[in-house]
Amino acid sequence: MIAYINDQKIRDRYVSMSSETFVGKCIDSLDTRCKHLEHILGELKYYARVHNPRDEGYEMVMKYYDTQRKLHDSIHRQLDTLRAIRHKDKLSIQYHTNYRVVYDDNYNHEISMNCFVKKHLEDAYLLMQTSNKTKPQGVMSQPVLLAKRIVCNMARSVRREIDFSLRPDSDGLYWGCYNSEFLPEGHGCYLANNGDFYEGHWKNGLRDGFGFSISDRKGLRTGEWIKNTFKGERMLYSSERIYGIDISKYQHIIGKEHWAIDWANLRISSLGSISKKRVKGSIDYPVRFIYIKSTEGTTVMNPYYHKDYRNAHAHGYRVGTYHFFSTRTSGRQQAAFFIKKSNLRRGDFPPVLDVEPSNAQIREMGGDNVLFANIRQWLDIVEKHCGVKPILYISQSFVNHHLDKAPDLKHNYRVWIARYGEYKPDVRLAVWQLCPDGRVKGIKSTVDINVFNGFESEYQNFLRWQLIR
Repeated sequence: MIAYINDQKIRDRYVSMSSETFVGKCIDSLDTRCKHLEHILGELKYYARVHNPRDEGYEMVMKYYDTQRKLHDSIHRQLDTLRAIRHKDKLSIQYHTNYRVVYDDNYNHEISMNCFVKKHLEDAYLLMQTSNKTKPQGVMSQPVLLAKRIVCNMARSVRREIDFSLRPDSDGLYWGCYNSEFLPEGHGCYLANNGDFYEGHWKNGLRDGFGFSISDRKGLRTGEWIKNTFKGERMLYSSERIYGIDISKYQHIIGKEHWAIDWANLRISSLGSISKKRVKGSIDYPVRFIYIKSTEGTTVMNPYYHKDYRNAHAHGYRVGTYHFFSTRTSGRQQAAFFIKKSNLRRGDFPPVLDVEPSNAQIREMGGDNVLFANIRQWLDIVEKHCGVKPILYISQSFVNHHLDKAPDLKHNYRVWIARYGEYKPDVRLAVWQLCPDGRVKGIKSTVDINVFNGFESEYQNFLRWQLIR
């Protein structure tokens, strides 16, 4: 086995190592990188499940997915090779330090300069910095980003050329299109020193337009960027998506009047007017699922719940039941009340915990830690009763200001989120409540309209594995 090392400090450290120690270090390094790639692949697999080729940027994301999958497989093969080395095997450490950069100056003269730093980024890219001490006198300073090609003198004078069109900075490396001032413009990619990656559109050096990024901290984000700020994914609404509604007593009571629901003729006719939405064709969508409020706290019951539940089932709708969380009683008490008063039958949608406390209410009950402890109580008790994880209904504001303080809930539970804007929420969704002022034929009042996060194949997978057992 031959290991090529260029950094002097690393070289000095490894010279004194035994082969067993060196191989162990290599295995640890590759294993860490492999786990990082598995996290990335998990994010990309989730994207693939809930999107299809009709979504903007799908092919670009899936191409990146393919490269990361191949890289993961390659590292696995390297790990298999390293783990097969026996301690008594001889390990030869060789060094290659002779590099030079060849580029054209402003007068079309080819200039050759020695390099003192080499950094591997990907198999196809090398980042090199030139040594000012070796630069010929009278030659203008030329940054490495203007290099036309790199010639590498490797072990035993093996030479290979690499096309070079990179723009490094202190934080990472960009490659792609530029404007006249040599700033990123048009389509390009950026690989940060910490491993964060972005591919998409740029304008005047900033991410601007459609693109996707992936990082350990933020996960995968696809959608529109404006002046380096991620705004979100714009969904295209069409009859191919799966829509549902959620109802309570307010779909029956308008002022002092009481209205019945025409269950035989429910059709979505409007997605509300709070935000602009991209719609393909006319809005005339079937209602595929219905969530009905059952309880609130430990004393409040929706008087229409049982009748609406029976009618929804009788007309062939997929039905789920939700509970409105109160900060005044414990999660354990509320779970017991919810289970006692609700219809939680096999084949129904997972139960939902609706969490909408104000900041003042959270402070009054003792803060975020107390809030999440009670939420966990409710979720655990209801999951044991139903045999399926409940869904957590929260607002975008709650996600922004509170959910990061409960990473276990963020990671382990599907989210149904209320966000009344044009951009899709930046969390792992089960359902998105996209408006509170939609219109449904057969219901007199305005209605909350929801869209399932995925197309038909993912919806069928949800019905197969996520319903009450």
